[in-house]
Amino acid sequence: MEISVFVEINRPVPQVWDAIIDFKNCSNYMESITEIKVLEEPKDTLVGFKWIETRVMFGKEATETMWITDYTENQFYQTRAESHGSVYVSKLTVAPSGEFTKLSMSLTTKAQTLPVKIFSTCLGFLFKSPMKKALLKDLNDIKTYLESK
Repeated sequence: MEISVFVEINRPVPQVWDAIIDFKNCSNYMESITEIKVLEEPKDTLVGFKWIETRVMFGKEATETMWITDYTENQFYQTRAESHGSVYVSKLTVAPSGEFTKLSMSLTTKAQTLPVKIFSTCLGFLFKSPMKKALLKDLNDIKTYLESK
């Protein structure tokens, strides 16, 4: 499954970038994230930054271990998580858009086990719309936080 969403934020790219890499404090302005626990924090790079994220998804609390696999300062970072027989790759991108900054998020999920492949083939479409809404909610929380400063 692949999902992409974006919002435009009335703030400059560096300010949006600083907000999306502020992992330690994002639970203060992203409603669905209840806790972040940093596991690894490299000194001079985001690659290898690893954390445990607890969030509310579909009315239930879920905890995932995530890590950054690639990034370019003030442009994007990509994360990976492996859970419940799937690999999840997300990418957050910031780019100038006129007077605004376009904040985009994409999520790709790949089933790794046969039962999950069967389930996602038969019922995966039921989760696409709710997932898209959840991703958009996260981006709008960031937008609200930044534009209220």
